[in-house]
Amino acid sequence: MALVVALAHGMNDAYAAFVPPLLPRIMDRLGLSIAMATTLAMGFSIAASLLQPLLGYLADRFGRRIFVVLGPLASAVFVSLIGWAPSFSVLLVLLLMGGLGSAAFHPPGASYAVRVEEGKGSGLRMSVFSFGGTAGFALGPLIAVGIVQWRGLEGLWVAMIPAVVLTPFLFRALPSGRSEARASAHLPPGPREVLSHLVGPLGLVFGVSALMAFSQRIFVTLEPIIVAEVGGSETLGAVALTAYLGAQAFGTIAGGFMADRYDRRVVLGSLCALAVPAHLAAMALPPGSPVALVAAGFAGFLGMATLPPVVVIAQELLPKGAAVGSGIVMGLAWAAGSFGVLGVGVLADVVGPRSAALMALPLSLAAVYLATRPVLGRAGGAPT
Repeated sequence: MALVVALAHGMNDAYAAFVPPLLPRIMDRLGLSIAMATTLAMGFSIAASLLQPLLGYLADRFGRRIFVVLGPLASAVFVSLIGWAPSFSVLLVLLLMGGLGSAAFHPPGASYAVRVEEGKGSGLRMSVFSFGGTAGFALGPLIAVGIVQWRGLEGLWVAMIPAVVLTPFLFRALPSGRSEARASAHLPPGPREVLSHLVGPLGLVFGVSALMAFSQRIFVTLEPIIVAEVGGSETLGAVALTAYLGAQAFGTIAGGFMADRYDRRVVLGSLCALAVPAHLAAMALPPGSPVALVAAGFAGFLGMATLPPVVVIAQELLPKGAAVGSGIVMGLAWAAGSFGVLGVGVLADVVGPRSAALMALPLSLAAVYLATRPVLGRAGGAPT
């Protein structure tokens, strides 16, 4: 089952990666500022993140299959139609709808894959799931740019065809949502129980995930704009993203391996301490240069390696609500990180995108402090 949802994850996240490499073209077409462009990218990210805990609760309560099947389909359809948007407002609505599809997929998809109740190996299963998503995210920029250069922005609609074709097969490959709901012997945790965890160890994990998401969203959103500002091509911007996102796929494998074998608190602290300077180097080096692409790969690898231990710890803290826990440390945390990037976009209009990124990225070092709190180790930070 982990392989099935990993493939669905790859399909879903490929569409999520369409927007950043196309931002320079969209800015020229609609006459947008950097702040407005980052609003589009962050609008999708926030819509794909903010409601994940609620959608995870509904999936835990009523069955996961319908969310895992229809989520990627909605993301594919709405994102593929952005080339037809005549204005900023219409484009933003399409991206918000596509983001909601992605939000519906992630919490139940992660709980299908991790199966924390089975104990040992949950980190590896999460890494397989994450590898699928990051591989799709890495290919997405190249797919989007390739289609747009072939058919123009209006022709991007053809990208939805694979999702439409594959959706019935995905539906048949997953367990029935009704049978899941009937088989459940418990209700998922309610808001009060979730909040009680958030003021404790789960809140620390949430903070780590949000700060790492902040760094990653800065790079993914601003790097194509930086490349375009120095005269680089749309393709070069997509290549920079693919180097970063492709390395993330391997980072998830490493993160899952380490989460199953070492103290997760130590793993998280070490990865965060290395990921922030790696992101600073990737943004400071000449955009699109070979050394910058290598630095981008290291940054992507280290940043995404934090995800498997974060999700496994969250699901261990909320074993009766695996999708809820996943939604909090993925969706809600990613939304928090994305909100921060909106401010960076405003700053970028004043000081330039590269200077804004270099000024904002050191804030993520706070993740090292959160990840190394002793209470986190006592509450699920060690492998089982």
